[in-house]
Amino acid sequence: MPESDIAALNFLHTRRSRPAKTLAMPVPDRADLEQLLTAAARTPDHGKLEPWRFIVVEKTAMPRLADLAETRGKVLGLDPEDIGKGRSQFDMGHLAVAVIEVHVPSPTIPALEQTYSAGAVCLSLLNAALAAGWGANWLSGWPSHDRVFMQEAFALKDNERIAGLIHIGTETTAPPDRPRPDIAAKTTWLSE
Repeated sequence: MPESDIAALNFLHTRRSRPAKTLAMPVPDRADLEQLLTAAARTPDHGKLEPWRFIVVEKTAMPRLADLAETRGKVLGLDPEDIGKGRSQFDMGHLAVAVIEVHVPSPTIPALEQTYSAGAVCLSLLNAALAAGWGANWLSGWPSHDRVFMQEAFALKDNERIAGLIHIGTETTAPPDRPRPDIAAKTTWLSE
């Protein structure tokens, strides 16, 4: 019988993202953030392609991204509430890591598996930040899916897109737990 890592299992059973709007200063310094990025990079990656990269968004970059989100929202004809939502994560942000999916042409590794790897990096970074005692949240929102925003905000190439924006900071309030999935209803056992 394998030996369980009880602390790790307990963390996974009780982990809870922190709403980005409740995150405050201080944020991880570069050395601390490098440790979190190193943990995140230990993710499933079929073919060892590393089909992702990181862009660290510091507090001083947030106003430019907030303004860009507002401008893009107006150009796209979004309603003011949606524009405000797109802008707010940057208005409130103190530190975020943009996880960028980088599609690598491969005859053997499907694009979808590369997307899964980038998503795994997002969750790994989120969990690493939480395990290190920080508050963290994985956000996206319409700006993350707008090609012009991606290019102007982060100079992304045509084979790149935003997999997620992981906001990291100091937790100011612990959120209540939310209802969790009914595992029995979500699980099928195949015995033959």
